[in-house]
Formats: sequence, structure tokens, C-alpha cells
Amino acid sequence: MTDRKTIDLNADLGESFGHYTIGNDAAMLDVVTSANVACGFHGGDPEVMAATFRVARDKGVAVGAHPGFPDLWGFGRRVMPFSTGEIERIVAYQVGAAQALAAYAGHRMTYVKTHGALGNLTERDPAVAEAVIEAVRRIDPTLPLMAIALSHLERIGRERGMTIFSEIFADRAYTEDGHLVSRKEPGAVLHDADFAADRIVRMVRAGAIETVSGRMLPTRIDSICVHGDNAESVAVARTVRARLEAAGITLRALT
Repeated sequence: MTDRKTIDLNADLGESFGHYTIGNDAAMLDVVTSANVACGFHGGDPEVMAATFRVARDKGVAVGAHPGFPDLWGFGRRVMPFSTGEIERIVAYQVGAAQALAAYAGHRMTYVKTHGALGNLTERDPAVAEAVIEAVRRIDPTLPLMAIALSHLERIGRERGMTIFSEIFADRAYTEDGHLVSRKEPGAVLHDADFAADRIVRMVRAGAIETVSGRMLPTRIDSICVHGDNAESVAVARTVRARLEAAGITLRALT
């Protein structure tokens, strides 16, 4: 049982682009404490990025870069055959864009969180985790990384002396070894707001990831993610926040 009194609630936002609208960012920014803003590769564009950073600034929401593979068709959820050097540079490119547009909007980008298939690779592939770490370290070694709990990115980042925020997911199921269930599998994404919120309170109180069987795997937990692109996203985020607050846990941005 953990005595945690505060935690961050984040969402992947700014993923609309051009004429395409994805999610309800305005409503989500009323609920979350941190926003992971797409950088134009899997979603987002300069107009959406600037607007998202500006609204987040006005609502007192912290912001981070959310780099992914250059995969608009697949929303960044398909693995692409980049070398580790190329991954370093696509991450650096997107982090730079986010820093610039956050500053343009009068806000400050304070962390980096990888998206989709790239994020999943940092969970299981140490070479990809190393590439992301190297990209961020070359830009700003003091810039924190938000990493999937129990991932290679979390472990290696701490070994390299970086500030790492460990993240769990409100709307994703976990395997028995603590990894995210593949989106190709049934039940990988959780849509029931009450179920997701009750499970999150259990995990935060226990300081552990809850697997599909109910097994608890101890882990550090700094932040909770609710994906912003689902029809149920706003309801899940609101319910998660309400249940955490009812449990005596304050929602507060990490930075």
C-alpha cells in the first residue's frame, strides 16, 4: 500500500491536422494536468500545436512533446523500419518543433513522451530506448522523459542519470509480465469509465500495475495516461480524476 497523495494525469492531445479532427482536446484540457502534444509526424500540425499549447497555457496544464513515427495513415501505431540513428533524429526533430511552438504560444515544454509504436518499442527494445534517450540528452540533458512503467526506457533513463517519470495507463490492459496488451488483441483498450477508474485507484494505492488476471506488479507510478483519441476518452478522464480525488489523491502536474 502506497501513501501517495499527488499524481499527474496526462493525455495525448493535439493530434488533429488540416481538416481532420481527432478527439476533444478542449474538454480534455479541463480534466488533465499534463498534455502530450503531437509534433506533426503521427498527427498534429503547426496550427494545431500552437493552439494546443496556448490553451494548455491558459488552463495551467503542463505540456510535453509527443514524438512518433512519421505515419499519418496509421496514426503512428505501426512499427517502421528506421535505424536507431534515424530514430534519434526523428525524435530530435519533433522535440525541437514542440519547443519552438510552445515558446511561440507563450508556454514551456517540460518533458518528452514517445507515442504509439515508437513508445511501445521503448518498452521492449533497449536499443530503441537508448536512441530516444540519446536524442533528448543531446537537446537538453535536464529535460525529463515520461516512460512506460517497467520499460527499458524507464530503466536505462534512470541508469543514465535522466529524470524519468513512470507512467501507467488508465485505458489499456496489461499482460502478466507488465507490458501493454497489443492493440491487435481483444480487450487491449478499456472503454468502460467506471472499470478503468476503479482499476486506477487500486493500482495507485498499491503502487503496482494490475494485469489482466488481477496480479499486481510493483512499480513506481508518477503519471496516469488517458488516450485522447477514443470516443470515451473524456468520460474516462473525468471519472478517473473524480475517483482519485475521492480517494484523497490530488491531481498535479509533475513539473
